[in-house]
Amino acid sequence: MKRSRANRRKAAPLQVKLPRIRINLRWLVLPPAAIATLVIAFIGVQAALNMPVHKLELEGVFQRVTPLQIEAAVAEVLDRGFLAVELRRIRQQVESLDWVDSAEVARRWPDTLAIRIVEQQAAARWGEASLLNVRGELFSNAARFSLPELPVLSGPPGSERDVAERYLLLRGRLAAANLDLAGLAMDERGAWSIALVGGQEIRLGKQDVTERLERFFTAVLPAMASEFNRVSYVDLRYTNGFAVAWLEPIEISSANSSEVLGSG
Repeated sequence: MKRSRANRRKAAPLQVKLPRIRINLRWLVLPPAAIATLVIAFIGVQAALNMPVHKLELEGVFQRVTPLQIEAAVAEVLDRGFLAVELRRIRQQVESLDWVDSAEVARRWPDTLAIRIVEQQAAARWGEASLLNVRGELFSNAARFSLPELPVLSGPPGSERDVAERYLLLRGRLAAANLDLAGLAMDERGAWSIALVGGQEIRLGKQDVTERLERFFTAVLPAMASEFNRVSYVDLRYTNGFAVAWLEPIEISSANSSEVLGSG
């Protein structure tokens, strides 16, 4: 069957003429005076944004760190302008101070640098001059504060975290028993000992330390509650028992006789 002439016209592709777009390049080329104006304006804005830092805003509770210490720590990096100062470097400078645990640094328009610090929380003394924080980390090698109220912890190099963790677990139970810790030590062989503020020493040895501590709290203290202030030391380095040494002999009397128990 032959197609009609009308059908053939419908099958033919349509041709659409697109409008011509003419671009006048003269409008895209700015005159030198306009370019100079833009450059000067850009430099002016940049200079205004990068003016020197004139103010320091310090936030935090300042007990061991002084504002003068922080100012001295960041002084060398403040002369680079408001935008050019390196916030990360300033934070590192501040956090390098002995008693600073963490720091946050921010810019405040137009010329202020804000520094917020959190001081370290000392949990114990380590050796003669160092301090441990509540995470068991050494944070001072030349403490300016003696802090005699804190217990003294000691141990071989590298044992700081282990000793601190043992102390953090121990201090709550001692406080519940109305006892104050004076010191906790682990010697080179790994043996543990506790010194109490009352003068008593608790010898735990290096094996089954957790079980021996439990025996101290559940057996020794209940049995000796009324006489514990007269104890010199308690030796828990036994499988199922303990030994007690007294500060002075204890006289035990009965209806027919009396005897004196010596130390040990």
